[in-house]
Amino acid sequence: MNLLRNIKAILFDLDGTLVDSMGIWGDIDREFMSERGLAVPENLQQQIEGLSMNETAQFFKETFHLKESEEELMQIWNQMALEHYKHAISLKPGALAFLEDLKRRGILCAIASSNSPFLVEACLKAHGIKKYIRTFVTAGEVGSGKPNPDVYLEAAKRLGVAPQDCLVFEDILPGIMAGINAGMKTCAVWDDYSSDVWEEKKELADYWILDYNELLGKTEAVL
Repeated sequence: MNLLRNIKAILFDLDGTLVDSMGIWGDIDREFMSERGLAVPENLQQQIEGLSMNETAQFFKETFHLKESEEELMQIWNQMALEHYKHAISLKPGALAFLEDLKRRGILCAIASSNSPFLVEACLKAHGIKKYIRTFVTAGEVGSGKPNPDVYLEAAKRLGVAPQDCLVFEDILPGIMAGINAGMKTCAVWDDYSSDVWEEKKELADYWILDYNELLGKTEAVL
């Protein structure tokens, strides 16, 4: 498989990349804002895309003048999202089989997510994929979201793998940029919620796939 040649570690984003979860955040935003009598700006998702949960909480507090602390906002969002992550969202097509294949090949896997550690842990357990993931890092832990490379660099460091030996799977432009900024190879993953920038993602990344089934005995799509 050409895409995996000389690759020692795969670093996955979580939301929209390994799990089909991007849609729930729009629902959560609408519910959260409605409860406070606030309208959801049309470009809200674009404004917070790639931010860590800490950075998102800071953005919400400052932009919408919320009374809750940033820590309280994150706790509210964690609880609102928990049941979705446990029961409502699904793995991306072919993701489980691809993780199993990587394990057979001896390629290390990690998660580098803008989500909270609480939800990442819950999601990995609920979908039975924690055993395939050697470690996970969140943007909140490293102090900056994507496109800054820190979350990917920290994931590689924890795995003991040099950045140039890592391949990043991402569904959003800031995430792909984070991988590039970290000096890693990148693969864009199709997601309905970023379909409007699919051509840009394909141009930016080294590789692209519509789903992980393409990587299971088939020829992957490349630039």
